[in-house]
Amino acid sequence: MSMSEEVLDLRVTETYDESQIQVLEGLEAVRKRPGMYIGSTSERGLHHLVYEIVDNSIDEALAGYCTHIEVTIEKDNVIRVDDNGRGIPVGIHPQMGIPTLEVVLTVLHAGGKFGGEGYKVSGGLHGVGSSVVNALSLWMEASVRDGKEKHMMRFERGQTVEKIHAVPCTDECGTTIRFKADPEIFETTEYDYEVLLKRMREAAFLNAGIRITLRDEREDEVREDVMHYEGGIRQFVAFLNESKTPIHPDVIYMEGSRETSMAEVAMQYTDSYNEFMLSFANNIETTEGGTHETGFKSALTKVLNDYGRKYNLIKENEKNLSGDDVREGLTVIISVKLQDAQFEGQTKTKLGNSDMRTLVETMVGERLPIFLEENPSVARAIIDKAQTASRAREAARKAREMTRRKSALESNSLPGKLADCQERDPALTEIYIVEGDSAGGSAKEGRDRRYQAILPLWGKMLNVEKARLDRVYGNDKLTPMITAFGAGFGEDFDITKLRYGKIILMADADVDGSHIRTLLLTFFFRFMRPLIEQGHVYIAQPPLFKNEKGKTVKYTYDENEQRRVVAEMGDGVRVQRYKGLGEMDPEQLWETTMNPENRILLKVTLDDASMADQTFTLLMGEKVEPRREFIEKNARYVENLDV
Repeated sequence: MSMSEEVLDLRVTETYDESQIQVLEGLEAVRKRPGMYIGSTSERGLHHLVYEIVDNSIDEALAGYCTHIEVTIEKDNVIRVDDNGRGIPVGIHPQMGIPTLEVVLTVLHAGGKFGGEGYKVSGGLHGVGSSVVNALSLWMEASVRDGKEKHMMRFERGQTVEKIHAVPCTDECGTTIRFKADPEIFETTEYDYEVLLKRMREAAFLNAGIRITLRDEREDEVREDVMHYEGGIRQFVAFLNESKTPIHPDVIYMEGSRETSMAEVAMQYTDSYNEFMLSFANNIETTEGGTHETGFKSALTKVLNDYGRKYNLIKENEKNLSGDDVREGLTVIISVKLQDAQFEGQTKTKLGNSDMRTLVETMVGERLPIFLEENPSVARAIIDKAQTASRAREAARKAREMTRRKSALESNSLPGKLADCQERDPALTEIYIVEGDSAGGSAKEGRDRRYQAILPLWGKMLNVEKARLDRVYGNDKLTPMITAFGAGFGEDFDITKLRYGKIILMADADVDGSHIRTLLLTFFFRFMRPLIEQGHVYIAQPPLFKNEKGKTVKYTYDENEQRRVVAEMGDGVRVQRYKGLGEMDPEQLWETTMNPENRILLKVTLDDASMADQTFTLLMGEKVEPRREFIEKNARYVENLDV
């Protein structure tokens, strides 16, 4: 068939008229295209259902009526959200002619957040929240207490199956929503307690004084966490810095408001070399930043330079501190609340309201100088930190120039230890970063040289969590890897120049191997983050055991699988436990760990930058005590430390 014939065959020959236009009524549209409303039908979309209902309760708290929200995962992954707010109105809606509770739960874009005086600000998803959750639930039950009666309704897949009815109740007010996510819609209906805990804790920090209880009733032993922070985002910063060493004891806090908008900033410097900024608008994390972040950065740089010049901490012959200098080691939370928040960017997580830049910039520009004047020792410590960062950045710049010049001279020169592949299309290639020369030798022999490259590492890698920028440039353990990847790093990183589509870390399944993997991941996270964000980094899973009986050979990857396989194979099994990759011959390494048809690869993803930042600081930073506590707390969840 020719190309032109194929195109002709694909054309629709039926009449195209008004009968072809499909109108999806009400919540039917949500069930048809759930991704448009909650992002995806994966685990992330499932958890989003909970956030939508909780956001409504938080809006009640922002309005000053709700003080306690309880979120419970019941058996069979049923979610129950209780609050002690005013309760969703239950009277007959003037436009719709049905109970307002039914309108809120069955009509898209119905809610108290469109004009009116129901809410000054809100974090709900443009009023679609409750009805979308209803549409995507196998069933939902709502009960509203108005102080005299409890009004109840039940829905199935968004359709009303029990009309509103009331029974007498005590004088408490509030709303309870129970729902079961529809397994026809979602890939999984199993909730992750830790994911919900992180979001609920965040909400409690962002709304000082509110109490949020998260409870898991799925197991016999009920788990419960109560979050209540009178200090709000001040305590949030302290929480994020638990594994770091602050250079001044108290968190700096500023707030300001104008008309219907308000902004607050909490910040503290640590001895870390990394900046960590989290920003929110109406409790929604603005992961792509926006006008509030721009206003903060601009004001911070100006205030610190002005203070340094005023008190001669920055000499006349010295250059001004840059934005990067003044933010090194800074942990900061920026939270704004406003009417009609405008979100931009690819994922709608970038704040676009221009007046928020002015509000935050003016607030920091006025309040921070007062704090510095009243706390000269803290001011000096911050300026000293920024000046040290500036000197290190200048040294790094010179090292970077040297590296660039060297690279230009050696533009055709790849690392001597790299066994490159024949294919040049990054979409088809992969590079194995292998611990040790012996394993590297086996990998080089066993690989498919058409598309698999091998780079052995030797010696102890630099822990970039404890190293300034200037020490990273020109480091002899990092340079071969950076050169092999071909995309630079840090400020120069350009993912379009990446030479390999998959970067696979292959280390021994022991403590040393885990340490090397963590050192590499720390470097990628701090200096090549797009590698992780765009899904290029993988971890190889070599087997722990080889089981032989006659001509039958089976490999296993953890202790549980090993016990099962040995039991299945019966008596006379010869078991070999691999202590390291170097014990495998090239054929075994290919068959178990490198052959795409058999191998197991774990993809490294970055769902939560704040959690990743905390974890890398905890595992690789200077403080020993938090690391010990983390290991003790999590050791009981680890069945086999070798895996």
